[in-house]
Amino acid sequence: MKEITVKIKGKEWEKALDDAFNKANKKVTIAGFRKGKAPKEIFIKKYGIESLFMDAADSVTDKAYHKMLEEAKDLEIIARPELNLKSLNEKGVEFVFKLTLKPEVKLGKYKELKVKKESTKVTKKEVDETIETMRNRYAENVNKDGEVAEGDTAIIDFEGFKDGVAFPGGKGENYSLKIGSNTFIPGFEEQLIGMKKGETKELNLKFPEDYHAEDLKGQPVVFKVTVNEVKETVIPEIDKDFFADLGMEGITTEEELRKEIKKQIETSKEAEAENKYIDELLKAACKNMKVEIPEVIIDEEINRMIGQYSENLKMQGITLEQFYKFTNSNEAALRDQMKEEATNRVNARFFLEELVKKEKIKVSEKEVKDRAKELAERYQMKEKEFLNTFGGLDMVRYDLEMNQAIEKLKELNK
Repeated sequence: MKEITVKIKGKEWEKALDDAFNKANKKVTIAGFRKGKAPKEIFIKKYGIESLFMDAADSVTDKAYHKMLEEAKDLEIIARPELNLKSLNEKGVEFVFKLTLKPEVKLGKYKELKVKKESTKVTKKEVDETIETMRNRYAENVNKDGEVAEGDTAIIDFEGFKDGVAFPGGKGENYSLKIGSNTFIPGFEEQLIGMKKGETKELNLKFPEDYHAEDLKGQPVVFKVTVNEVKETVIPEIDKDFFADLGMEGITTEEELRKEIKKQIETSKEAEAENKYIDELLKAACKNMKVEIPEVIIDEEINRMIGQYSENLKMQGITLEQFYKFTNSNEAALRDQMKEEATNRVNARFFLEELVKKEKIKVSEKEVKDRAKELAERYQMKEKEFLNTFGGLDMVRYDLEMNQAIEKLKELNK
């Protein structure tokens, strides 16, 4: 940690006070003067010069920040500086910036770590299950003349009665119920099995003891049910129509489909194994590293993780506040849950940055520009727009250095 004190005084401070006066004067009315036209001396006599201090200090904060950066240009600041007001009076303002500097990193053993990458293998069962999932995705519910059976969908009207009186929420019309889904209380779906279209039946049931409604938990009830339609699920055969539905280019036979599915599973498993291998390598290397990480860095990483988590929730139509309510949680609990992962990420970042220096990893200007162009095209953005979003060429360079450091770590542990 390091502190830098910045003073704003003299003409800079006089101008800040004048600006603060002009701003404040427009908001007040002083007897004998039109609004905003009172002389400074009269304003100060009535309100005191101290009333201008905070607005004046706020107006010079940016200047103070830039002065601090100039003084700290040779320091490696790794967190947002903490700003405190040290003194404030008619002569000037004094700010104190508390800086978090990059800690000293001492790499331990990072070669021959004896971390092995898991081998990947695709079984026939995995291919079968994937194809079955694909078939189910294109399954259709078609009308059925026979009785309701397990797995069928019954379109029903129903109404529930307790002691002969209909209870709230116990009625539905043309409700689509998948038999075996366990959507209704125990026994309901089972008693529909064997019924036919147009048939009406009374079901004698009992609500579970842990049911959420107090007036119904553990209570005997009667449901009057009428079956309007019966639908059965028809899973498509593996034929030309199925291949057409899939829309997979060049796939016209089951053998070709199986080869493609196996290839996709292999690619997915290989990526998963590679990511796990890199994680294990980094964890092993970081265990041998010596570094004291300031808590503020962990907190900033947690903030980033929560931001990402919030964005992911938004894509599902859920806010963080709703998430806390649904899970009976709060931000403190989420932060605590994320702390270990945040610590691992920060450790890995420090390790890779030091490895770049240790192994003299260099990235050329051409590599940086080519990577920026490639990423802009991938995200379908104009290059300038992408760089503004990503953080400029320096961030592209950093990203490349981190990737090359990972590749170097893998190379040293073959």
